[in-house]
Amino acid sequence: MARPPLILITPGIAKSGFEFSDLSVSLAVRYEDAILAAGGIPVIAPVTSNRALLAEAVRRTDGVLFTGGDDINPALYEKNTPKKILKTVEQTPDNGARDSRELALIKEVFRQRKPVLAICRGHQMLNVAFGGKLIVDIASQVPGALPHQQSKRAFELVHEAALTPGSLLAKICGGKTLRMNSTHHQAILEPAKPFVATAVSADGIVEAMELKPGWSARMPYLLGVQFHPERLVQLHAKYRKIFGSFVAACGE
Repeated sequence: MARPPLILITPGIAKSGFEFSDLSVSLAVRYEDAILAAGGIPVIAPVTSNRALLAEAVRRTDGVLFTGGDDINPALYEKNTPKKILKTVEQTPDNGARDSRELALIKEVFRQRKPVLAICRGHQMLNVAFGGKLIVDIASQVPGALPHQQSKRAFELVHEAALTPGSLLAKICGGKTLRMNSTHHQAILEPAKPFVATAVSADGIVEAMELKPGWSARMPYLLGVQFHPERLVQLHAKYRKIFGSFVAACGE
């Protein structure tokens, strides 16, 4: 029996946890459940700014899952965001440490050429890491936008996106469109240089992103999705296939 691949998963930070009032590592169990069901073993990434240790964590694992969570600091990609728009940004409890840590992890993952699956915030962070910008608040900045921040319907399919024929996501899920949940208020403005949008909703929001052909040979697997497939795996096989495809790539 082949060794199950080890999947490094990025956690968030919560203001207080189960023990006392200390800052706590926070990770929705559904990410681990999805990886376990796909045949991988989840490993939580260390909460450290030590780049040598982060590099070693990537080296010892077979792939990295970048998860959802807090807003990314707009100062990392846009210096002139209006104050009115900045008020929509959720303040993080760790003073931007997660942003810095994940930017370092992305750099290391590309250096070591490990498979990547990036969800919601992780999808956005990939873009920021390569100099791309984000829409800080969809409702304020995208005229005629669909209602994307539907947290109360996190387990429902609320809209669809058109898939690029021949893309990785289209091959995994099949069909020309994919329905999805939507619990975000930020999004990718346009893909940074290495990436291309492979799923776009009717209002132009980038719902999935992959590497351009010229870059894809440098990485064994990369898929970024704006939606949350870990909350849909019980609904339909195609969302389970996303994790299955990723874990399979990590095991090769």
